[in-house]
Amino acid sequence: MPYPGSRRVRFSSPHPKDLRPETITAMSDVPTVCEHLHLPLQSGSDRILAAMHRGYTADRYLQRLAAARAAVTDLALSTDIIVGFPGETEADFEATLEVAAAARYDNAYTFVYSPRPGTEAASSGVAEVPHEVAVQRMSRLRAVVERSSRLGNEARIGLVEEVLVEGPSKRDPDRLTGRTRHNRLVHFARDAALRRGGYANVEITSAATTHMLGVLREVTAEPQHRTRIPVASL
Repeated sequence: MPYPGSRRVRFSSPHPKDLRPETITAMSDVPTVCEHLHLPLQSGSDRILAAMHRGYTADRYLQRLAAARAAVTDLALSTDIIVGFPGETEADFEATLEVAAAARYDNAYTFVYSPRPGTEAASSGVAEVPHEVAVQRMSRLRAVVERSSRLGNEARIGLVEEVLVEGPSKRDPDRLTGRTRHNRLVHFARDAALRRGGYANVEITSAATTHMLGVLREVTAEPQHRTRIPVASL
């Protein structure tokens, strides 16, 4: 259970095989657990997933995701995807595009494969995907992810979201930046009553691919930077 007094708990980066029914139930039943799941995919190709020793198929991944969405109302989803893993064919990559489109990710951390000394992939002898091909595939993948991200943000327009304030916007010092429970980025006009670590209700007025804009409605909680949480050794 979350430590008493904690306002948000974010469950991040489980291995898909570990997203069990009891875990999904806990996400649904515990109010402090955010409606946001970061579930790494890595690839939508079963052949590449096997080469990575991931231990699941694309279909099994989508089944776990469907179970989470059925149980957790208004669930947001982010992921990790690697493009250009050794031996990745155009068909393998198109399978990744299909899964990304089906999953409707709100955000994805996407990477072009680069060899790391000592790893099986780097020493396997399998031909690497030409860099220019991998970069072109990355661009196609980003287009799919950015479309679902933009649509997800636009669907929030008109809603009032509780935002955890991170501080002044890097691009506009007259605005504050914060994160919703979905981990979506929101910019809104600065207010002297708000400091980093505080919470506020913000009405979403417009949206783009990477962020939303809003209007401050009320401050809901003050920062608690000095709160000490005891840590027990196992």
